[in-house]
Amino acid sequence: MKKIIICNLLFSALLFSQVSTGIEVLAKTNFAILQGKRVGLVTNPTGITSNFISTVDVLAKAKNMQLVALFGPEHGVRGDVTAGGKVDNFTDPATGLPVYSLYGKTRKPTPEMLKGIDVLVYDIQDIGSRSYTYINTLAYVMEAAAENNIEVVVLDRPDPLNGNRVEGNILDLKFRSFVGQYPIPYVYGMTCGEFAGMLNNEGWLEAGKKCKLTVVKMENWKRWMHWDNTKLPWVPTSPHVPNAETALFYSAIGMLGELETVNIGVGYTMPFQLIGQEWIDGTRFAEALNEKNLPGVYFRPLSFKPYYGNQMGKQLSGVQMHILDRAQVNLTNIQIHVIETLIALYPEKNPFLLADANRITMFDKVAGTDEVRKSLMSGVSASSIIASWQSSAAEFMKTRKKYLLYE
Repeated sequence: MKKIIICNLLFSALLFSQVSTGIEVLAKTNFAILQGKRVGLVTNPTGITSNFISTVDVLAKAKNMQLVALFGPEHGVRGDVTAGGKVDNFTDPATGLPVYSLYGKTRKPTPEMLKGIDVLVYDIQDIGSRSYTYINTLAYVMEAAAENNIEVVVLDRPDPLNGNRVEGNILDLKFRSFVGQYPIPYVYGMTCGEFAGMLNNEGWLEAGKKCKLTVVKMENWKRWMHWDNTKLPWVPTSPHVPNAETALFYSAIGMLGELETVNIGVGYTMPFQLIGQEWIDGTRFAEALNEKNLPGVYFRPLSFKPYYGNQMGKQLSGVQMHILDRAQVNLTNIQIHVIETLIALYPEKNPFLLADANRITMFDKVAGTDEVRKSLMSGVSASSIIASWQSSAAEFMKTRKKYLLYE
């Protein structure tokens, strides 16, 4: 009996051990792979240890290597720029290092920025959705490194949606943009380190280039884990993703938000959790959505008044999404069903017809195709649209399997 109890305790300790991210694993090795090298760091506020120490500070204090430059993605190295806002070059006041923007006039490091750098280290927390721009910054960093004979080290971090969730359509390369560049599903079920391996070996970088890539793997992370299982602190990955739960909702309704014809909670206290507009009857909308019996999600009617944005101060009615079962819910499918329901209930307020041309273009880029929009406008059912994605998704799964680093 005593042996059984001890085994159970050991199993529980292993099962619930805190995840160590790439930066912590790197520090345990005394930064061996960076010894004697001049380092450029691509990061933002999410690049921290479990004790909230910035990767900038960790590398700046490390011995026998030299941190010489910082590179900032969308929202900036210090996270003080809003979504879509251009990031400028500046000098970091804490370290005195030059900070180069990768979300302004330049999205790919230039040879001038990379002068004197031996290795680029990437440490940014992602949220597992194709339309989030950080993975495209990673791709540009890898391309620039390949062109300038510079190494790339990716400090791996968890996929907060978990590493098994793969959903949605494969991006059509005719719709490549900074919110989707590669033939992957909307939710792709990979860590940034795993995705880097795919980028490097599938010929997806410009002209089929490859860089010298090292992924510093996490310790104790398993594919089944959601963020709360990791015991890691969450730092907002962007202003409207304040907690790990929001990452789930982003993948569930982000496409619809691009149209800007209904409010998705941005401007209120629950970004990406709401769908509302002045002309929506929340009770009727909730009933119609719940009648679909979508697994793992429930829609509750509510009214709310945004505090900022283009609908600031307006009284909106709609629904709040409640994710009841993370294992059962298909996040990406939700927004297809939501749009179908809006069109059915309010054909005169079709969200595509209300959107201007720029917003339609943006929707198609985020969706990775114009077929979703065209099909919904033609009356094709959400279920049929979703079913049409299955064969291409199966092919992706075969490719993806080659690059998985964790069980």
